[in-house]
Amino acid sequence: MAIYIVLSKLTDSGALTLKERPERVKEVNVELEKMGIKVLDQYIVFGEYDFVNIIEAENNLAVMKAMVELASRGTIRTITLPAIRVDEFIKELKK
Repeated sequence: MAIYIVLSKLTDSGALTLKERPERVKEVNVELEKMGIKVLDQYIVFGEYDFVNIIEAENNLAVMKAMVELASRGTIRTITLPAIRVDEFIKELKK
């Protein structure tokens, strides 16, 4: 399974939804699980983005499909970064 970092920014509609129903964050995590995406860790952050999520998925296509689904709702915009654990990277470099 591959690891990804997802930087998320709420739209105005998404911010309103979150204010009215804060539990929506956890509901989306359950929806992602049904799409084959496991949320490993999740943070609310200050600055340019509103959330940083660490997720695990089978491949790029699964993540892309899930991110398109989320974006199509009009409540969030994301940037997704594939991530490799440092120990795995070092091991590969030594081969």
